[in-house]
Amino acid sequence: MKALLLIDIQNDFIPGGALAVPQGDRIIPIANQLQEKFDLVTATQDWHPANHKSFASNHTNKKPFDLTLLHGLEQVLWPDHCVQGTEGAAFCPDLNMQKVEAIFRKGMNPEIDSYSGFYDNGHLKSTALADYLRGKGVTEVYLAGLAADYCVYFTAKDALQEGFKATIIADATRPIDPAGFEKAKADLLSLGGSIVESSSLL
Repeated sequence: MKALLLIDIQNDFIPGGALAVPQGDRIIPIANQLQEKFDLVTATQDWHPANHKSFASNHTNKKPFDLTLLHGLEQVLWPDHCVQGTEGAAFCPDLNMQKVEAIFRKGMNPEIDSYSGFYDNGHLKSTALADYLRGKGVTEVYLAGLAADYCVYFTAKDALQEGFKATIIADATRPIDPAGFEKAKADLLSLGGSIVESSSLL
């Protein structure tokens, strides 16, 4: 069975949000259309405590997009975003949530960031998304959402590691850095993943 994973389509990641992805709002109509083509739809939600160490504001003499180390892993420091319970952390109101069977929250441990919907960045703790998908009989996952070069890419990569076929729907995602997304796509293809346009599914 095939599942559609909607990655972090939240207010803070669309234009006007705290960590806006350029043209991020343009994926929402496509994501809504795609849902009709899948038997199972799940969503991930960035859900950070206010003291999260990935926020530049929680480091002295650091500004957004500086690099640092967290638990030995290189970490981009972000503007405060998707703080638990805030409007920015809410799903975009234009996103159809009727078909979403389960929501997997991530980034809740203040000590480590979590780009992937399956694990934190250090693979210390699972979100149980893989077990959920396997329990539903899913063998293939298709990804739409934000941002292409971070959370979508890392979720797709972990999906492959967990034994699922993984496909990023290119026009149903947008990157923070287009050059970074080109590298991510090349890496995903080299690992056995796929990239398609939504027109091949609709």
